[in-house]
Amino acid sequence: MRTKGKGGLHFMSINQISKEKYCRITPQIESLLSRWSERSYIEPELYEKYDVKRGLRNANGRGVLASLTRISEVKGYTVDDVDTIPCEGVLYYRGIDVRDLVNGAINDHRFGFEETYYLLLFGELPTAEQLADFRQMLADYQSLPKNFVRDVVMKAPTKDMMNTLARSILTLYCYDDKANDTSPANVLRQCLQLTVNTPQLAIYSYLAYRNTEGDGLYLHAPKPELSMAENILYLLREDRKFTAREAQALDVALILHADHGSNNSTFTNHVVGSSGTDTYSVMTASLCSLKGPRHGGANIKAMEMMDEMKAKISDWKDEDAVRAYLTDILDKKAFDRSGLIYGMGHAVYSLSDPRAEVLRNYVAQVSEEKGRSDEMELYRTVERIAKELLTGHTSRPVAVNVDFYSGFLYNMLGLPTELFTPLFAISRMAGWSAHRMEELSVGTKIIRPACKCIEKRRPYIPMDQR
Repeated sequence: MRTKGKGGLHFMSINQISKEKYCRITPQIESLLSRWSERSYIEPELYEKYDVKRGLRNANGRGVLASLTRISEVKGYTVDDVDTIPCEGVLYYRGIDVRDLVNGAINDHRFGFEETYYLLLFGELPTAEQLADFRQMLADYQSLPKNFVRDVVMKAPTKDMMNTLARSILTLYCYDDKANDTSPANVLRQCLQLTVNTPQLAIYSYLAYRNTEGDGLYLHAPKPELSMAENILYLLREDRKFTAREAQALDVALILHADHGSNNSTFTNHVVGSSGTDTYSVMTASLCSLKGPRHGGANIKAMEMMDEMKAKISDWKDEDAVRAYLTDILDKKAFDRSGLIYGMGHAVYSLSDPRAEVLRNYVAQVSEEKGRSDEMELYRTVERIAKELLTGHTSRPVAVNVDFYSGFLYNMLGLPTELFTPLFAISRMAGWSAHRMEELSVGTKIIRPACKCIEKRRPYIPMDQR
């Protein structure tokens, strides 16, 4: 540590240890852990006894109604009296079917993510002039603070891009003179900046990490005339080249992932925002939630599962071999022994996931361009056979979800696995921004659910009597 006094800069002695010693788990920790486990377990039947909605879910698995929103709706069931009836899945952004948003952009031969972002924020589809102005505003906000890449992104790069991304966004607080200003105008400015800055932060962080592995370093500045999807490919590739089909497929993926109802990271956004804290803290909390493998990492598991299948099955067209492998997965004999076929099933969708239905077609187009149609056929085969097998294992319909195909798409686009979840965050920044603004408009109280303590009352015991 350095301090500045009359004699200039002086170094103070500080204690330092090796990384191995810093991360060590001592016998004392193990001993304390045994005490913790003895006193921390809560019997599952107690949740039913006290009518506690563990995980904020009802007994049927559906979420507890805890808030109202105008931003998005996930529909996988209809309700007739008290019966829950499965239906084809629909995802609405501000009341508009997401499939119509995708088709509208494709039919007009343009990119749709920026239009989707505008819709989520302001509740209306923009006119051509409004969209052009909005895109220009986003382009004007693309620049990062001076020396930020050198002083923050390039320092202590790690393989975990989500942690690096969270660190970068939280550090941007230090560069904002109005960081704590929660007026709507200032928060909107912060949301727009963070949304367009996130691709650079994620990709630069990955390139910095790769440089430490001896792969060299190149950093491109985003081009203001390019869409979000185009800029992601432009920044990531050393030659900065990409095809129209690649950019279009990525744009569709960004639209489909922009928001998804009251999911874990979005609920985190509202909870943290309700405390009155700053935007950087809110967005970082959302990122940390998304990082969890139960939330943002499903496409990585699906792709790893498919990679193992491709390696173990010599003939990908042999449906009996595919069926046998998937059966082994369900019997906990294959892949990670979890008994899960990753990319199949969803907490809300029943008969179909509309995002998967849309994305599948664009993944097929890219697979043709990349000469990987055989892999695409294997994915289709797995989807069909997995549905058949899972029908006998569950009491509810099972459909393929978007994670099953998104990892394959990102792999074909040359995106490294380390950027799969950050790419999810890049698109979800749009939804988080909209929810951040919504919480400002309606949030008059801090979100504070009740929690019943089941520990028995005990007297305090003096030290000499323990």
